[in-house]
Amino acid sequence: MRKGRTFLLSMAAAGALIFALALAKPGWLDGMRNFVFDSYQRAAPGRYDPATPVRVVGVDEESLAAFGQWPWPRSRLAQMTAALRDLGAGAIAFDFIFAEPDRVSLENIVPLIIDPSARTELERFVASTTGNDQYFADALSAGRTVLGMTLVPARARPPPPKAGFVYAGDDPVPFLVAFEGAAAPLPLLADATQGLGATNWFPDRDQVVRRVPLIAVAGGTIVPSLAMEALRVAQGASTIVIRSSNASGEIAFGRHTGVNAVKVGAFEIATDPDGAVRPRYSGTQRQRNISAASVLRGEVERSEIEGRIILFGALATGLGDIRATPSEPAVPGVDIHAQLLESLISGALLSRPDWAAGLELLVAAITFVGASALLYLAPPLVSAAAGLLALGGLVAASFYAFDRQAVLLDPTVPSLALVWAYFVGAVAFWRIEQSSKRYVQEAFGKFVAPAVVDRLAENPERLVLGGETRELTVLFSDLRDFSKLSEGMNARELTTFMNDYLTPMTDVILECDGTVDKYIGDAILAFWNAPLDVPDHPRKAITAALRMRAALAVFNAGYGNRANAGGHEAGFDDRRSRRAEMGLGLHLGPCSVGNMGSLRRFDYSILGDTVNVSSRLEGACKAFRVDFIASDAVQVAVPDVAWLDLGQVIVAGRSTPISIATLAGDAEFAATEAFRDWREQHRATMSQYEAGRFECAAQTARGLARSVAPLWRGLYVTLEQRMLTLAASPSLQDWSPVWKLEGK
Repeated sequence: MRKGRTFLLSMAAAGALIFALALAKPGWLDGMRNFVFDSYQRAAPGRYDPATPVRVVGVDEESLAAFGQWPWPRSRLAQMTAALRDLGAGAIAFDFIFAEPDRVSLENIVPLIIDPSARTELERFVASTTGNDQYFADALSAGRTVLGMTLVPARARPPPPKAGFVYAGDDPVPFLVAFEGAAAPLPLLADATQGLGATNWFPDRDQVVRRVPLIAVAGGTIVPSLAMEALRVAQGASTIVIRSSNASGEIAFGRHTGVNAVKVGAFEIATDPDGAVRPRYSGTQRQRNISAASVLRGEVERSEIEGRIILFGALATGLGDIRATPSEPAVPGVDIHAQLLESLISGALLSRPDWAAGLELLVAAITFVGASALLYLAPPLVSAAAGLLALGGLVAASFYAFDRQAVLLDPTVPSLALVWAYFVGAVAFWRIEQSSKRYVQEAFGKFVAPAVVDRLAENPERLVLGGETRELTVLFSDLRDFSKLSEGMNARELTTFMNDYLTPMTDVILECDGTVDKYIGDAILAFWNAPLDVPDHPRKAITAALRMRAALAVFNAGYGNRANAGGHEAGFDDRRSRRAEMGLGLHLGPCSVGNMGSLRRFDYSILGDTVNVSSRLEGACKAFRVDFIASDAVQVAVPDVAWLDLGQVIVAGRSTPISIATLAGDAEFAATEAFRDWREQHRATMSQYEAGRFECAAQTARGLARSVAPLWRGLYVTLEQRMLTLAASPSLQDWSPVWKLEGK
């Protein structure tokens, strides 16, 4: 539950962040979107059809070599215009701004002559001739021509109106790109031409021309672009119709959303709200371009010109009219006008509907939620594979919409949502895992063997509230006569004594892969085979018991030396030099093990009859005056160590007897001749006892008390006293070899 809550909160915060970012629309997000759409255009450019009625007559390197540097005299441009008209051009649009008089026209050269008589003679001659600008104006007026103008932010003379504009719906002017004025052609030329169109580009921050406005505002007047005006003049149309929001047939629900479409002649063109369109660029095509030199020399086939819209502009790199498009880094400006015209005529325009952003956010939300759910529910490899497939699917669907439907749907935000979900989800799971591992380390680091802690940290889900039933080996140890042992100690001395005793005992348990459940005063409750499986756990518990016996001897020796050497200065008097004695019970059986407690506080602990029996066996050590008693279940599990059978007992709180034994040593000691002799005499004692021959049993026990090590003398003295008591009993009719222990 905690894992799920942490994951859910992390993903909710991450989702809020990604959607806030999408709504904020930072500049770098636009950059990523442009990169995606540009990549699509490079991967699948628009199809070029040579039959499209658009050609570029360009001032290229060949033309400059043949007719000199640019600008050419207007008289030559008049010849060019006449030649194109004679070849049947449908319309001729000039991608140049003829804002100044022709400097090479005679009337402009005469004032530069220094000789007064010569200047006067030339003035009389010029008065009888036609100037270059007039030649050009006459040529313009004789055909369907369009001149370019540049919209400028400074106040300037407004261009003379050529196209008429009507609009349906909302006034489009507030939605269009606006300028204060325009740098227009000379009035002589402007009056002679049939159309005036803006040559302006509105590139993005990276100076790439992706959107081209078909209409704009100059000095409060709507003006068309050069391509739009060329299309109008070529059709002989007089008016451009603008459809805006709330026009008849347009659904805007009263909102003012801008321009929807522009209609010129037979062409109705859907636009963005600001009147711009997105061409699907076909790239530079050699078949589209014709050298101006070829036209002037009369080398062009009529079929290349007749009925087509001719764009006249600069193709030579040195003339500086170079732009960037999504498909090419360097394109002559006139070529962009040509590709725009081709897109308008063929309908090969890209659109980004007003619902696109909403759809992208919806897909992003679905993707984010789906990725989050998959991360939580599915295995890592499955969720990773699904994430890669989803990412590929988003890009594939977006590219399909671009290539087949000419609709621009951006996969950037959904893809970012997907990647962000996986990143945040992975970090959240990592933090949850680290937190779980820290919890395991904190909860078990001081009570469980380090190797077990490491393995448990890899499976922290085992530590949920609740338990499981497992077969455990349970150890319960306690100090004998602790009240007397601690008599006279102050709080600091008692704490030091307990720490010095419990530390080596705990170390032994942990080193033998055991788990310390708890300390109960001077008592220790430990177990084996949980929280993780411990192979051969009864043997490891017995090893721990033997090592605890040895550690107690070292502890006693150390405290005796301190008392003898330090006296009161060391914090101990002669009463503290007495030996500490320990009782230890060991039992094997099923236990409930797990986190016991409440949701607010719980501890990893064990419950069950096995725990109670191990505690009672520890108490039985006092009756038999030994330091270790184990149940028959432990003996069966580890039969090769030095067991000494103690018969059957009924411990406090139970009604059925249990077979018990004490441990004299490990398997190596059990194989010695000395132990085998000892065990045979011990078995003889117990056999005589069980047969009711108490005096014989007492005699054998007395002999063993004299021969065994001091640690075991108390056992045989106890057995001798019990047997003598039974021998002196007047009635043995209800006698049983089972020893019923009253105390705990």
